[in-house]
Parts: sequence; structure tokens; C-alpha cells
Amino acid sequence: MSNSNLITHLRHVGFAMPQIEEQRAFYSKEWGLTEVAEQDGVYFFAAEGSPEPYVIRLRKDEKKRADVISFGTGSRANVDSLAEQLLRDDVELIHEPKELSTPGGGYGVRFFDLDGRVIEVSADVEPRTYRELEPGESIPEKISHCVVNSPTPEATVEWYEKYLGFRVVETLHAHERKLMWFMRCANPQHHVFAVGSAPHVAMHHVSFEMRGVDEFLRGVGRLQRDGHELIWGPGRHKTGDNAYGYFSDAVGNTVEYTVGMSDVEDNWEVNNDDVTDPEVLDTWGVSNAWGEHVVQKHFNTPDEGLFVAPPL
Repeated sequence: MSNSNLITHLRHVGFAMPQIEEQRAFYSKEWGLTEVAEQDGVYFFAAEGSPEPYVIRLRKDEKKRADVISFGTGSRANVDSLAEQLLRDDVELIHEPKELSTPGGGYGVRFFDLDGRVIEVSADVEPRTYRELEPGESIPEKISHCVVNSPTPEATVEWYEKYLGFRVVETLHAHERKLMWFMRCANPQHHVFAVGSAPHVAMHHVSFEMRGVDEFLRGVGRLQRDGHELIWGPGRHKTGDNAYGYFSDAVGNTVEYTVGMSDVEDNWEVNNDDVTDPEVLDTWGVSNAWGEHVVQKHFNTPDEGLFVAPPL
């Protein structure tokens, strides 16, 4: 196994929170996912255009936290090889490779990353039956990427490079200070993961791909008409060339509708873009301004579940 070819895609992200019913209603009735299963108090939500059994999972807990970030790999042998490497380097495993009991099953390993997040890598997950979205459907087609916050971002980036084989494709900076590192995996998508510099460990945002620009704009408009604050957008980032529209879920996690992210070649050169250039943040020039309010929403509240494994 080559670590640079280990991760094929982002499977799902899990959240825990006290307000489980409000969160279930948001992701199903507002955000446009489909609740497909419940198991031991955990609720699973699929995207209609994705073969992944689920892209979001929700669990009631006294504390607000990111429960798990799950990535796909191509084979059981990859899972076993990763676990062996983690054990050799004394990375704490939550469980060794085993058959998974969550929807879709599969074979996976769980462990803590450098900052205490729960990470899962799995193979042989049974795909769900999905459909091609119709023109005008303003619901997510699939999960696109997630971004995490770290007070030690350089070390976190190096950890993901070493163990999961992610590769930095672009960085953002302001006044010589680096703010964010965008990372690709084995597929050509510009990034499936990114690390932001922040005062505490938290989820920065989770992003969902829409069918097209029309459906993206319809989704942004639908949420605004329903009374949800558009934190930032609609606009188009230079980094990744993807459109953006950011909102908060029912408990304050930032979530994004996106579309049009570019692919990168294997021989790309890492770009370091300056966010003080307005075209870097929004090439369209139509978004509301990026400022302190947007930054605070992206910082999120500190994750209250670090180095604690969820019960499922």
C-alpha cells in the first residue's frame, strides 16, 4: 500500500449534541438529506445522489462534538496495513480492524488523530441505491469535503500527510501568516480535507455538492427564504474554483452548499494565495464580505469530545 493512494474519498461525518430532535429536523427538512436508519440512538442521513449508505450521522450527547470523520479506502488490506503502521507508531486505536455494524457494513479501523478527533478508514462498504437528481432539485447530491480547525495546524497537516497520505495542493495566507491548508487524496478532486489555523480544535465546516450552479443557487435561496442566515456567500472561491454558500445547522456547526470544484493533476504545484486579494475569496465578486462574523462562525465552539470514543 502507498499512503498517497490510501484514501479514495470522504464517506461521512458524525455529530453529537444535546438537541437531537432539532438537529434531525434541520438535516432532513431544511438541508435536504434523507433519514435512512436509526441504530442504538444514532440517526443516519443519506444524500439522494450518492451511493454512500449515509453522509451524516447524529447522536444525542450532553456535549457538542464531532463524533467521527470517515474516509474510504480501496481494500481490506489497506485497512490492515494502516492499522499496523498506527500501532508501530503508538497512535491510539479505538478499535483494530473489524467488521462494521453500521449501515452498509464494511471493514474498518478507528483511531484518534493528533488533535483527538475520531477518524475511521473503511473498505467494502455496501453501496445504497441512489438516483440521479432532477434539474432544479436544490438538495445535496453528495458530501464533498470537510475542514477542521487546529491550534497546531502545521503538525496536524504533517500527521495527515504521514498516516493518511493526503497531499497539500494549496494554502491561504494573510500578512505572511498561513491560515489554511487544502489537501487532496487519491482521487483528483482539488480537496476532500483541509486544516485551518484556529484557537481551538473544532469542525470548521462540512460541505455538500449540489447538482449544478442553478441547484446551488436555488438551495441557498430556499434556506434564506426559510429564515436561515446566509453566513457567507453566494460566491466562488479561487481556491478549488468551487461556489460557496455557508449556513449554520441547528447547533451551530457550519455547513456549506458547493458546486463546481476543480480537479488537480498529479504534477500540480502548491499555490499559496493571499486572502487580502478579494478575488481569492470570491472570483465572482458578489458575496457578502469575509470578516470577523464569518471567521467566528468558522471557528465554531471548542470540540467537547476530544480523545473520547463515541459509543457506536
